[in-house]
Amino acid sequence: MKALRTPDERFADLPDFPFEPHYLTIADGEGGELRVHYLDEGPADAAPVLLMHGEPSWSYLYRTMIPVLVAAGHRCVVPDLVGFGRSDKPTEQSDYTYARHVGWMREALFQQLDLRDITFFGQDWGGLVGLRLVAAEPDRFARVVVGNTGLPTGDASPNEAFLAWRKFSRESPSFPIGGIVNGGSATDLSPEVIAAYDAPFPDDSYTAGARIFPSLVPAGVDDPARDDQLAAWEVLKAFTRPWLCAFSDKDPVTAGGAKAFLRAIPGTEGQPHVTIEGGGHFLQEDKGPELAKVIADFIATT
Repeated sequence: MKALRTPDERFADLPDFPFEPHYLTIADGEGGELRVHYLDEGPADAAPVLLMHGEPSWSYLYRTMIPVLVAAGHRCVVPDLVGFGRSDKPTEQSDYTYARHVGWMREALFQQLDLRDITFFGQDWGGLVGLRLVAAEPDRFARVVVGNTGLPTGDASPNEAFLAWRKFSRESPSFPIGGIVNGGSATDLSPEVIAAYDAPFPDDSYTAGARIFPSLVPAGVDDPARDDQLAAWEVLKAFTRPWLCAFSDKDPVTAGGAKAFLRAIPGTEGQPHVTIEGGGHFLQEDKGPELAKVIADFIATT
């Protein structure tokens, strides 16, 4: 498949982002290769905290959380999903499927980095992809934290906020990535931070993955991902390791989303689930250090 690579100079001097890039190469599924970017901070011999971003952000989203977790002694591994950040960006929307996103990250994180004893945190599509990884190889995970995400099967109808977002992603002549992240945050981001979210996308030809992601969320029982989602839920219903919900209070898209996990997953029982007050959809932007401390405390007590 044809893929674009964002020029390195687009990522020069981003605010509060001193982290070194790391890269690996994976199969694209069509006989070619894709380069995947990830951050790897903290002690190399520590158990990894895997932080996964969603739509339309990238690893920059975790810049205020990584220092807190590293200071607590943890290794942070933060990949950019294919189509985002410093990872390669296939140019056709049809190149992207839910199954491919899972497969790409499975090769990168499991087959190549061989992460084990993982503490996972995922938000938005970081949860949709990451929880499929948990279900695929649950023994690699020591504990799970989720915030503002879900694992939809298509049985429930999407809410109006999501339907409006999906329509916008499909039809809008322009797709201002930084503005979208700003609009999904409870706080107003600075122009410099908005520009950092725009950095991976020099023009609209780079945004195929970002534009198609909302349409890949299972929204009906005929969705091609439905069977895989149902199979993942069956695995997670037997997941007894510690599982924490840390959703925010100001996200109209995922409001109430913690209930599905609390109802179905045994590992949630007896855990100190928390609502992050003052956090929008991108709670990492609004309350990053607070969320990082929640994760660090959860590791320390489990």
